[in-house]
Amino acid sequence: MCGILGGNFLHNNFSHALKYIENRGPDFQEIKIINKNTFCHTRLSIIDLDNEANQPMVFDEILIVFNGEIYNYQELIKEHNLHCKTKSDTEVLIRLYQKYDKEFLNYLNGMFSFCIYDIKKDSFFCARDRYGKKPFFYYYENSKFIFSSSLRSILALLEKKPSLNKVALSQYMQYFVSLGENTFYNGIKKLEAASFLTLEKNQIHIKKYYKINTYKKIKEESRALEDIEKLLFNSVEKRLTSDVEVASLLSGGIDSSLISALYTKISGKKINTFSVGYEEYENYSELNYAEITAKHIGSNHHPLVINQKDFINAFESTLEALEEPHADSAAIPLYLLTKKIKDMEIKTVLSGEGSDEIFLGYDNYAKFLKYYEFEKTLSTSQTQFLDSIIIALQNNTKESEYLRRIIKKENLYNSFGEVFTSIQKKKLFKKVPTFKSETAKKDPVDWMSYIDLKIWLGEGLLSKVDRISMANSLEVRTPFLDYNLVNYMFSVQSDIKVGNTNKYLLKKIASKYIPKEIINRTKKGFNSPFNEWIQAEYKDEILALILRVNKQSNLFNENYLKEIYHLAKSRKFKQHLWSIYIFSKWFDKEYL
Repeated sequence: MCGILGGNFLHNNFSHALKYIENRGPDFQEIKIINKNTFCHTRLSIIDLDNEANQPMVFDEILIVFNGEIYNYQELIKEHNLHCKTKSDTEVLIRLYQKYDKEFLNYLNGMFSFCIYDIKKDSFFCARDRYGKKPFFYYYENSKFIFSSSLRSILALLEKKPSLNKVALSQYMQYFVSLGENTFYNGIKKLEAASFLTLEKNQIHIKKYYKINTYKKIKEESRALEDIEKLLFNSVEKRLTSDVEVASLLSGGIDSSLISALYTKISGKKINTFSVGYEEYENYSELNYAEITAKHIGSNHHPLVINQKDFINAFESTLEALEEPHADSAAIPLYLLTKKIKDMEIKTVLSGEGSDEIFLGYDNYAKFLKYYEFEKTLSTSQTQFLDSIIIALQNNTKESEYLRRIIKKENLYNSFGEVFTSIQKKKLFKKVPTFKSETAKKDPVDWMSYIDLKIWLGEGLLSKVDRISMANSLEVRTPFLDYNLVNYMFSVQSDIKVGNTNKYLLKKIASKYIPKEIINRTKKGFNSPFNEWIQAEYKDEILALILRVNKQSNLFNENYLKEIYHLAKSRKFKQHLWSIYIFSKWFDKEYL
């Protein structure tokens, strides 16, 4: 796991820009100049600790800077008869490129972002993993190309700071984060997940190399259970490939408990597990459940209990690590937990992200399936009648919004992490920046799973986990996001996946490995008392900052800002306020 940076020009500021990715790779750093192009790399040594695996790596006039891990690199060497001089997964990418040009991406099982520079062709080939685990930002204007793991590195190489991308802001207010190629800075873009970029002769091209197939091949529950269990074991085992210790995050939910249990079974050793909980607000804490699993698997368990002071002290460092507005308040406890793990000199952990999306873990799914069923029962005359009275039914509830979407034939389900609805955005913005939404798939189960994998997980959770963990030089591996498992789950007939409870199939498998108390407990997200703590700490300073920033930016309607603030004080619209507050703090620092 590392940090990458480069550009098709020379500049004295590259050494300064490199500082913004030092945390991603504290073990080794180097800048290489070839043909008036600059390539920088910072290394966190996980596989092949020898100096031979340092980057930028060059073989046979092909250079690579690579961030991530390829879990099947040893298999690829054998299967494709690759002749490698080092023991690193980095060289495998060069050898595959030599053999297959750009056609090798689908062979890779891992998390990655990289740039290959072909010296003979004077061409750049950059790619990002299927689900967006590793970041790749780039800038291309007036034939100037910059790429990096970090927005700050790119900003350091620009003559002036780009203006605010208002479309990114609109997406953020609705979904926690900016979407697609958008960042909060006009001109700086994200290479989207499952995509590659080529730059040759001043022509830039971007193409998708992977799409999810929803054709249903698996129609028997018994076969699905058998196959999924094998795939899970294989996925966990692959992610134990490392020349340093691998630990496990253990929240107390099914996902992390099962991953930790399988890790223990496969390795046959006493593993280190980590969890976080809260002083004062025990209703948010899952430490008791994490302890149950830790005892069951016999791990060396390390709980971290944080209080309001810890949370506030880590607030600014967390926002700095995120680089742009990201409205997941769980980033702060995650920052504190990953710092604790780093302090214990552990570089790699397993985590449970991805399970909720592919195994239908969110309680919302069952509720929305009922909405979809209701939609089917409406006759044309009933729909017309509801359309005539829908305005009178509108209020601040989510339920009235979902009914409106059914009547207006809009996408019913947009994402698990949806915050501001389109109606609320019209109240919030003086002029709403618009963007196109993806058309829903026909099967509601496929659609909800797919769009959450893409937006809530791919854009939101994974970007948070990567930026926060790498701020503390920690690599996070996610076994549920092995592409073989993801592909398989989309091939399972929807009614088998739904079953009679959330995570129906996973719970059946998990019952062999973890306690019943964990399987049967009520699902809880990675929540924290963020609203209670910021209200207690900052009080009316929150609203004062929001209003002061808005007077300068002139983006939002002041009365609605005040309304949301007062609702949040009574513990309603907490996420809405947090999203506005985080943006206001960022805008104040960046532009005022």
